[in-house]
Amino acid sequence: ITCAVFNTAVFGKSAAGLHYLKAGQPNAVELLGPPPLPGSTEQAADMALVVSVSKASSSNDMALAFSEKKFSMFNFTPGVGDFLKPNVFPKTEAFFLRVQEDAAAVTDEAKGYWKRPRPYTLNPSLASDKLEKSFGYPSGHATEGMALALVLAELFPDQREAILFIGRNLGWHRVWIGRHYPTDIYAGRVFAQAIVREMKANPDFQHD
Repeated sequence: ITCAVFNTAVFGKSAAGLHYLKAGQPNAVELLGPPPLPGSTEQAADMALVVSVSKASSSNDMALAFSEKKFSMFNFTPGVGDFLKPNVFPKTEAFFLRVQEDAAAVTDEAKGYWKRPRPYTLNPSLASDKLEKSFGYPSGHATEGMALALVLAELFPDQREAILFIGRNLGWHRVWIGRHYPTDIYAGRVFAQAIVREMKANPDFQHD
């Protein structure tokens, strides 16, 4: 059974739409402040930190960050336990895929509103590997990673700190490779909390 077919069979919805969120909720524009203005001292400070962090990152750091371009609930296996493996808990896997898809969808809407260029578009020295064409604020990795972490932490409260540590790093590692500013990451973490609050109010989320 493919993941897409399994999702529809288990949850009765197409993966094309939102699963646990209502359209427009949470509202990133109302929740988050705008990113630093172009040409501002705040923007300059944000860029300086990206350059500093990127220059201090080792080749192993960079390789790890690039390996996380695509990620899932299984990136949290070191924090949860070795039993968390693909194709072992198909309903759980499908559930977390839906959580991540919803978080990605509303984050993309927010990115489209602010249209903040990524650091490497303004500082080509930060460009490496295959570059994303999407905008940067808020960070998708930070938002999706923290949304997954917050839900997993509720299921495994004894491993909460280890799980949240991984969720934070999924966002922060993107600064290593010049994909995001720190402010992109912080905004994503805040947005993730709002996303999970909205999801938890949905009866379908609670049931699944």
